[in-house]
Amino acid sequence: MESIEHVVVGAGLSGAATAWHLASRGHEVALLERTTPANDAGSSHGSARIFRYAYPEEFYTGLVQEAKAGWDELARLSGKQLITPTGAVDYGAIRRPERLAAVLDAFGIEHELLTEEEATRRWPHIAFDTQVLWHPGAGVIDAHESVQSMVDQAVTHGAQLHTNWAVASITGTTGNYTLTSEDGRTIQAANVTVAAGGWLPQLLGSLSLPSSFVSAVPRIEVRQEQAYHFPYADGTDPDTWPTFIHKREGWQAYGLPGGRDAGFRGQKVAQYNGGKILPSAADQDGQINPDNRRRVIDYVEKYLPGLVPEPYAETTCLFTNTPTEDFILDRAEGITILSPCSGHGAKFAPLIGQLAADLATGAGAVPEQFRLAAQAQRAALGTH
Repeated sequence: MESIEHVVVGAGLSGAATAWHLASRGHEVALLERTTPANDAGSSHGSARIFRYAYPEEFYTGLVQEAKAGWDELARLSGKQLITPTGAVDYGAIRRPERLAAVLDAFGIEHELLTEEEATRRWPHIAFDTQVLWHPGAGVIDAHESVQSMVDQAVTHGAQLHTNWAVASITGTTGNYTLTSEDGRTIQAANVTVAAGGWLPQLLGSLSLPSSFVSAVPRIEVRQEQAYHFPYADGTDPDTWPTFIHKREGWQAYGLPGGRDAGFRGQKVAQYNGGKILPSAADQDGQINPDNRRRVIDYVEKYLPGLVPEPYAETTCLFTNTPTEDFILDRAEGITILSPCSGHGAKFAPLIGQLAADLATGAGAVPEQFRLAAQAQRAALGTH
């Protein structure tokens, strides 16, 4: 059987981006997806993911700036608006908006640091409890359309797309790997990139990787997150809603215009990492926890007066977390492991694909912060 130069496992945002960059550089690529690209069982479905520059670390803000160039290129190639501008507000004692403002200032990114009173006059539909960072360059990513656009670009450049191809194992040695599907099909590859998201914990033991490499992979926590769509209250202009992140002691919430997912009728609101922990994505059941629903409704009643505190739609999705919330991007022999995760990876997708393609081909380096050795060191120090 002829061996394909590069096989990418997983057609979510990161896998699709990797296939796009590899194929556009002239490499032979096959993209394998267990069902269909951006399907509802993964982390890349739907029309609402936050794009933002605000991070407490300069490292990630700098990467967002790099990623934006990739988003602009993808929008040009696809002819689609993939990021809808909305701006973003960040607040809460744990969020430390003044720290975020300092980072944005260091990069020359437009922003304002507002008092509670100033922010309330501008957004009376949100109840603020600290200073507020506003940066107008933020927006909402249409994840599904982004995945489809990257897959289309990969296929345009000659990549093969194999849907309903669930990988069960990857065996072999450098330059000669056999990927076997759950139904017994096989494909040969010289190089493999695994971008399996919440299925990575399940796959790790079935990959032909050195034991020292596997043992260095940090503990990966898969959560079944829950999000709710609340209708805009009468008199509230939907076009005035920014995305928001609110972090206070004992509670972290985020919200964004729900877009197509919510029939453009409301705001998507969720508790950050409020869902149950799963062994892997295969164990998700799509069930909403009633206690979580009540907590989010109570939150909306108290902090979001511009919404009707009665969700008209709800959904689950997957967060795949590392202990430091850093991404994993490393390689052993001919296998690249790629997990841009921890609930904040979507905005980096074009850049992650570029970095993964660099690593898989030897064309360039990746940030040390994403390598397993650095992950272990940061986890030991308890920093993120």
